[in-house]
Parts: sequence; C-alpha cells; structure tokens
Amino acid sequence: MKKSILTKKAPLPIGPYNQAISFENFLFVSGQIPLNPESEKLIESGIKDETNQVMMNISEILKEGGMSFDNIVKTTIFLKNMDDFSIVNEEYGKYFKDNIPPARETVQVSKLPLNVNVEISCIAIKK
Repeated sequence: MKKSILTKKAPLPIGPYNQAISFENFLFVSGQIPLNPESEKLIESGIKDETNQVMMNISEILKEGGMSFDNIVKTTIFLKNMDDFSIVNEEYGKYFKDNIPPARETVQVSKLPLNVNVEISCIAIKK
C-alpha cells in the first residue's frame, strides 16, 4: 500500500503531489528545488548554495521516510544550464558516503518551477 511522506523540514508541495511516496521498500522522492522551508524563500546565491539546499531538502524527506542518502538507488538532476554541471556534481557527490553512488542522469531543461537553476528527484530503497 502506498503512503504519503510529508515533513515541514522540506518545502511543502505547491501542487497536487507529495514530497514522497513510500511503497513497499521503495521511497519515490519528488523533484526538490532550492527553496528554504523555514523562510519559504528561494536560495539564489549561486548554484553551489542552490544544490546544497536541494540536497538538504531531500535529506529531510529521506529521514521522514526512515532512510538516508545510502538508500538512494537512482537520481535525476535537471539543470537550467549544463555549464553548472561540474559545480552541481561536486556538491551532489559530497552527500554520498557510500562507496556505490546511485545511478543517475543529468539533463538540461529550458525552464524549471519558479525559474530555479536546479531540481533533483530520487528513488530510494530500504536495504
């Protein structure tokens, strides 16, 4: 049976979706943008800070679902500008302590919600 995962420590959904859905041993985390859940303001101080905010949002959702970055098996990174790839890749990589990072694709898109520069979604599984 699927279950909605919701925490106030990550941005609340702004549409008809959930932060994440838990199903059996899987956790499907919706795309996260660099929105600070406390201030409800976008982080716009550069792609490094934006990526870290996205990863912190994902971390809180994973915790609410009883998981961590070690449980992630797949991510998708959406970038407004592929020139940001190396910075995003460096910051993103800091969150995976496991020797086996998840499968991933990174794509450039023309526009993201609230005109942000980065959005990341993931799938995690309980080991």
